[in-house]
Amino acid sequence: MAVIHVPSPVDFHVHLRQGQLCSVVTPHVRKGGFKAAYVMPNLKPPITTTEQALKYKQELQNNDPETEYLMTLYLSPDLNPDEVRKAKRAGIMGVKSYPRGVTTNSDGGIESYEPYYPVFEAMQEVGLVLNLHGEVPSDDKTNACVLNAEEKFLPHLFSLHTRFPKLKIVLEHATSRAAVEAVKSLGSTVACTITPHHLAMTVDDWAGQGYHYCKPVAKYPDDREALRQVIRDGHPRFFLGSDSAPHPSLAKSTSTPSQSCAAGIYTSPILLPLTAHLLESFGALDKLANFVGEFGRRFYGLDMSTGNPIVTLREVEGHGVTIQESWKCGEDSLVPFMAGKRIRWEIV
Repeated sequence: MAVIHVPSPVDFHVHLRQGQLCSVVTPHVRKGGFKAAYVMPNLKPPITTTEQALKYKQELQNNDPETEYLMTLYLSPDLNPDEVRKAKRAGIMGVKSYPRGVTTNSDGGIESYEPYYPVFEAMQEVGLVLNLHGEVPSDDKTNACVLNAEEKFLPHLFSLHTRFPKLKIVLEHATSRAAVEAVKSLGSTVACTITPHHLAMTVDDWAGQGYHYCKPVAKYPDDREALRQVIRDGHPRFFLGSDSAPHPSLAKSTSTPSQSCAAGIYTSPILLPLTAHLLESFGALDKLANFVGEFGRRFYGLDMSTGNPIVTLREVEGHGVTIQESWKCGEDSLVPFMAGKRIRWEIV
């Protein structure tokens, strides 16, 4: 029976929500094999100040004090250079940028980066990371839609890196070969997160299937292969960010003419075994420890001492272990990715 020891895994992109949903999903980070999580700020209202981030962190700690929460701010007009410096002193790790209207709770997102140049200057100075949701809004005039929104965003990435070469930038949840090649072509201050579900799916998997719908959407087989290959290559600026995004099942399974299916795939409670299962499927299991831990920690400058927790996975004999169908959440439920399917790894 094969065993894998994974030092200090970190999920560098996770949504933990609010209220009752938050109380259910926050302990699932640790259930999925992680004791550190980089937390997204797109709540209602969004986390735009240091005080709000620290209050939210306390809520998360109340739900599960054994996990380390790495906090972020939402890029908005409320953010200025003084707040950036205050956030750095308080231990905030980064600032997340959402283009307006492209994903969940992004109605307050930005329409132009130029007004935020002073903020980026301050972030570059103090060492906060800029996390980019890399899509442009759909627009008939520019022929932009969900299938090319990421590729059309890439000029913004090049422009920001050119203007702020010392600013650490993470292009989040890449889905395309174009995005992979763009990040590879840039300097050491630009990195990229990859989700497990984008390693598994293509457009055929989410077309007509609400539980597989997320933003950005999965693309073509060649795009998926580019994501897999950069992991096989062991490129040190590509690492795990699950973008685990829980929605109650009613928001995923139903839609109306005025309300679309919620965008998001839930992976937190199965994250490390799922990632091992997928990497093994395309010949990259030997890259697991670097992909889920060392590369991301190194980019963010996090402690990599031997005192950090080691998570052990073991191969499941026979047909594997079945992923739980759902988790109860009030009167509704949360359905995880690959619910009811079998994977070959489990946490010891």
